[in-house]
Amino acid sequence: MSTLPRPELAPPAHPLERLPEEWAAVLESWGEPKYRGLQVFRWLHQRGVFDAEQMTDLPKSLRRKLADESLVPPLSIAQAHESEDGTRKLLVSLPDARTVETVLIPMKSTQPGDGYTPEDDSEDVEPTSAWVTQCISSQVGCAMACTFCASGIAGFKRHLSAAEIVGQVLAGRDQLEASGERVRNVVFMGMGEPLHNYAAVARALTLLCHPDGLGLSKRRVTVSTSGLVPEIDRLGTEFGGQVQLAISLHATSDERRSEVMPINKKYPLAELLAALKRYPLPKRRRITIEYTLIEGVNASTGDAKALAKLLRGIPVKVNLIPMNAVDDNPLRAPSWETVDAFQETLRGQGVPNFVRRRKGDDIAAACGQLALRGEKKKVRVPLPTVRS
Repeated sequence: MSTLPRPELAPPAHPLERLPEEWAAVLESWGEPKYRGLQVFRWLHQRGVFDAEQMTDLPKSLRRKLADESLVPPLSIAQAHESEDGTRKLLVSLPDARTVETVLIPMKSTQPGDGYTPEDDSEDVEPTSAWVTQCISSQVGCAMACTFCASGIAGFKRHLSAAEIVGQVLAGRDQLEASGERVRNVVFMGMGEPLHNYAAVARALTLLCHPDGLGLSKRRVTVSTSGLVPEIDRLGTEFGGQVQLAISLHATSDERRSEVMPINKKYPLAELLAALKRYPLPKRRRITIEYTLIEGVNASTGDAKALAKLLRGIPVKVNLIPMNAVDDNPLRAPSWETVDAFQETLRGQGVPNFVRRRKGDDIAAACGQLALRGEKKKVRVPLPTVRS
């Protein structure tokens, strides 16, 4: 299995963030053979073992040195909630007592897109009950203040480290071990704007897809962004377009999108669409366009026609997401009749699309519902004017 093109990475800040060659350099400075670096990396990432005494193929002298390296998991699971549909939401506790949420979504379903799997609708492979998509967070809180999303209501607190990002996947794997399930897809669609935390996300991507670690297929890792144009370009260049890209669009005019997503004022639609056209997609791959349907805001058949026109000439598939309820937010999803009409209009315009059915909304684990627990509302989220 080939590795992703290697971006310029900031130095690792936690032992879990070290790549095999970085471990080799550390161990060489201790007077150990360089090849031991790969062994340590495999223990941490393939097996999730942080106790040096359990690394049985290492000499005891090295295990004692590793014990002094503070090889501890970068996070712990504080709470776990399971939905009626099998979705599991994990409340993850960080070393500074902050918390974020990560979600495990079973992929077996009868509806395309049911499991946060934007890359699977074009495949001829039938999902099995053992496959899980994990939705992970990249920040504590969020600075984007999108009107339909709970993550930014308490404001931005801090970036997650690469270790904390990868640690969510390791924790998810541990949760699934007893059931025989495994994480097949990872989507950066949890708390935070991934490209706002580019340095940590880039190292996390490199670690997650390393063949001697978790070994995730690069086509099965999706980075979702609200539209940070310089970082979209950087992601495309440094990872060769191999990482799946998802764009939160949600409106078809600058006026409306700026109301729904304030980031549009900095990177308006023309700049964002130009970046999508530049993104170095491999052949037969498409960018996922995420479009949250909000009653009276962006869900008419006219909006669907405008969306099709906007995306013309760009290889995309559209993920339609009826808005999930968020506390203290009066915006709501349209009726299913309206959703169906929107979808059929897009199809009639030749735009591939699917509707993401709700998963985990009974435990507030659905798209847009992840929030900082115990935090008071600190950001006044501006609401778009609802059309009559």
